[in-house]
Amino acid sequence: MDRVHAKIASSTILSEVEESSRERLGCTQRTDSEFEFLVWAPLAERVELHCVMPRESIVPLRRGDRGYFHARVPDLAKEFRYFYRLNGKVDRPDPASRLQLEGVHGPSSFVDANFAWSDQCWAGINQDDYIFYELHVGTYTREGTFDAIHRYLHELKDLGITALEIMPIAHYPGDRNWGYDGVYPFAAHAAYGGPQGLKRLVNASHEVGLAIVLDVVYNHLGPEGNYLSQFGPYFTDRYHTPWGEAINFDGPQSDEVVRYFVENALQWLDEFHIDALRLDAVHGIVDRNAQPFLSILSREVEGLAQRTGRRIHLIAESDANDARFVTPRSGGGLGLDAQWSDDFHHALHSLQTDERDGYYGDFGQPDQLAKAICCGFVFDGQYSAYRKRRQGNSPRNLHGRQFVVCSQNHDQVGNRMMGERSSALLDFEALKLSAAAVLLSPFLPLLFMGEEFGETAPFLYFTSHTDSDLAEAVRRGRKEEFAAFTWRGEPPDPQSEEAFQTSKVNHSLVALEPHRSLRAFYQELIRLRKSVPALRNLEKDCVNTTVLEGTRLLVVRRRHETDQALILLNFADALAEVPQDLLGDAWMKVLDSADINWQGPASSVPSVIGANSPPNWTIAPRSACVFRRGVDQ
Repeated sequence: MDRVHAKIASSTILSEVEESSRERLGCTQRTDSEFEFLVWAPLAERVELHCVMPRESIVPLRRGDRGYFHARVPDLAKEFRYFYRLNGKVDRPDPASRLQLEGVHGPSSFVDANFAWSDQCWAGINQDDYIFYELHVGTYTREGTFDAIHRYLHELKDLGITALEIMPIAHYPGDRNWGYDGVYPFAAHAAYGGPQGLKRLVNASHEVGLAIVLDVVYNHLGPEGNYLSQFGPYFTDRYHTPWGEAINFDGPQSDEVVRYFVENALQWLDEFHIDALRLDAVHGIVDRNAQPFLSILSREVEGLAQRTGRRIHLIAESDANDARFVTPRSGGGLGLDAQWSDDFHHALHSLQTDERDGYYGDFGQPDQLAKAICCGFVFDGQYSAYRKRRQGNSPRNLHGRQFVVCSQNHDQVGNRMMGERSSALLDFEALKLSAAAVLLSPFLPLLFMGEEFGETAPFLYFTSHTDSDLAEAVRRGRKEEFAAFTWRGEPPDPQSEEAFQTSKVNHSLVALEPHRSLRAFYQELIRLRKSVPALRNLEKDCVNTTVLEGTRLLVVRRRHETDQALILLNFADALAEVPQDLLGDAWMKVLDSADINWQGPASSVPSVIGANSPPNWTIAPRSACVFRRGVDQ
């Protein structure tokens, strides 16, 4: 698996395209000195290859069917950089560039696809086993590179993490960005270490048993350095997104647009050995085709998994609460594997913080979190006061593994005006309570970098646009986004170096208390999740939740065959009385966040609930308690 797929598999998209146009987009090495170039440019009458180093040359490309231009060029040195010259007038980087060493406006560089992989025995992990750890490459380490992450892989494995989820790395302007302004989807950003650096990280992660998930953006491209519209109708004005021009997935000539993004996905999964893709904001993809892009993508990825014998997954981010994203294609769905549940986060966050601004206005009741834990969605067709319309559809037929849940992520932290993490909003006991709610849920849990030890640094929004007008527009746009919230003050300047540096994770905190104990608590929760059959079982039919009347105490029951787990989550600021007859007998306590060994205030919860237990007992404020009964206790 040391070479890229040479041809895209989809016969549906390319059945009528000439053979040369089925080759890999961009630049491909054929022999030591011969290279092949393929670009889709139907808006151009003439396309030429303009090599700018090591020596300058101009080579015409031959026009083929559907607006593809193609050429085989001999006698090129591997270090060459190039543009495509359109109509003899303007030079533009390759839309399928693999590396932009001179920024978004500079020439594209050839990248040797060969790599000395040592993960031949790696086949991925089962979907049920995913425990995500979301990180931003630039801020996770002081160096801000792929290679610098290596030294933390064993620590993350020891914590219990099974998959690193990397925020977008497609090339964006400058060297500071969240990644959602990428304009070269095929190019791993040079500031992080480029394609070879990413491959080294994937290889090293697989060697320690960690999967890699890559965040990709197929609903829009960034504004600066975005030249795709000069090549072809990649965008449409029929639809609009909050982030930029909508992608043309269903209009005239959209088959080639679909091909471009499908091939991009296959590049990451095949050439880079990525295990899963997180598809950003799929609700921003408007596609009314009878065979929509996401359905084609899931089919192609399924085919790749079958051909390679690997477990590969597609995970959607969506705020639509639409079960069709993860419903099988045979059942009329799009065939993705899982999707994020914003409802779970919002229900948990609003219950913990009592915030009611913006979209949190729809949440705040304990029974909403209880429903999210049982169902995955809170809104499955009901009226949303925030949206002023009905929201969602039924997730009744979905499995627990098809939902990803969290208490923090880059959006929910970074899109606060001051980028506050939960550690700035909640006390220590509440942090442990949130961790228990997420990690003991019947869904796939996600942690945000540093969350496990209570990182105190904010995660701010940051950019490094070179266009001053665009930079000012971003500043204004951020202020407008906060209008629905009551946050006071001035948001930090996204263009400032300080916003970026302030967002760096401080790994040294984990050696100090209470950070060390919080990490140990996360580690124990993950151990329980992995080892207790009732907590490993992600069947939603095996989950039941109750809110004790007049309280903020959630009782969660989970089971697998004869093994049972009971989870008490007290979101009140006061002791909660627990009637013995509510729970029954023969429960053994296996975890209590209020215990002093977790730096808690001390617990009065019995170690065993049985015939000799008091008729009523109390659970500490903002605490989580886990019991178990059944075989193999």
